[in-house]
Amino acid sequence: MNDSKPINQKAWWLILPVILCVAFSAVLPLMTVVNYSVPAKGWTSSAVLVVVALSLLIPWNVVGTIWQIYGRADIGLFGAALAKLGIEYSYTGSARDAWLTVLLMDVWHWTPLVALLCYAGLRAIPDAYYQAARIDGASKWAVFRFIQLPKLRGVLMIAVLLRFMDSFMIYTEPFVLTGGGPGNATTFLSQYLTQKAVGQFDLGPAAAFSLIYFLIILLLCFILYNWMQRVGTSQPTEVAS
Repeated sequence: MNDSKPINQKAWWLILPVILCVAFSAVLPLMTVVNYSVPAKGWTSSAVLVVVALSLLIPWNVVGTIWQIYGRADIGLFGAALAKLGIEYSYTGSARDAWLTVLLMDVWHWTPLVALLCYAGLRAIPDAYYQAARIDGASKWAVFRFIQLPKLRGVLMIAVLLRFMDSFMIYTEPFVLTGGGPGNATTFLSQYLTQKAVGQFDLGPAAAFSLIYFLIILLLCFILYNWMQRVGTSQPTEVAS
């Protein structure tokens, strides 16, 4: 006779809000980018988009491994080049070098996302604006300053907010690259929270810390969004010749 109790699957409903948040903040913007980016003019635009987006296809742990090798002075291109120039560089021994390496790694990894968002925003600008600018004899700088940049304000706001929120979740790349070192120089709050919850299994303080962490991120994003809204509405939008 089997006396085993049936497994309660209701706990899976607890992750439903997380799935909805991820779908809203990541999947929908990505679908929008693909929708605007695919019908590009000519094969060169499509080829450039594919090349630019290559770093986005690399898993996060592989990105950390790539830069771990890249920064080595014996076999890494970046580390060896700095050594030949007589520049002292060690991302494992210097906190400054570790921070700069993590910064360069993050910029290299996620700049293509911003580029794709900007490209999608440029493709969404109607041709009538460019035709009016040509009739008025506007320069390329004037077209960028008074047509493209104001029209890209919403896209740039989304890009800045996405990167701002994502910067608080950085974990895998610096963990693989430096392991949080040297010392605790590159130990981010996300790594500290994981160590608290998983490493030490101190679930009470870890839960309180994660909740406070979430509220701080939400408050900072709200302040940043409202500030960018005020700055954007105060900019002129007329075309200058």
